[in-house]
Amino acid sequence: MPQYNPPIHNIKPLEQNRKALRNNMTPAEVVLWKAIQKGKPEGRKFRRQHSVGKYVLDFYCPAELLAVELDGAHHYTYEGSEYDADRTANLQTLNITVLRFENRLVFEHLDLVLEEIKRNFKRD
Repeated sequence: MPQYNPPIHNIKPLEQNRKALRNNMTPAEVVLWKAIQKGKPEGRKFRRQHSVGKYVLDFYCPAELLAVELDGAHHYTYEGSEYDADRTANLQTLNITVLRFENRLVFEHLDLVLEEIKRNFKRD
């Protein structure tokens, strides 16, 4: 008998949270979203505030199983670093690659951020 695997993408209990995050994006998220939405790096489509399991990802490219996270100050506390490490490890068990960028990098070197995202594409 086939095993039932419940859906893990954009589950209903996180819908309101995803919507709230989309409507209240950080300035860095807005800048990166405009760049990847307009430029569609190498034809890849990204989703913003996409949930996988219990986590809401800043940006997600389903074709590449690639998550892009932008980190503000709270990520650089002990608790934030621990949470991020656990979250990344859990996403990696689903074969999702997680890229993290400081918000400041998006403002100061957007071109480098976009290049790093492209460097992590696995498929042609």
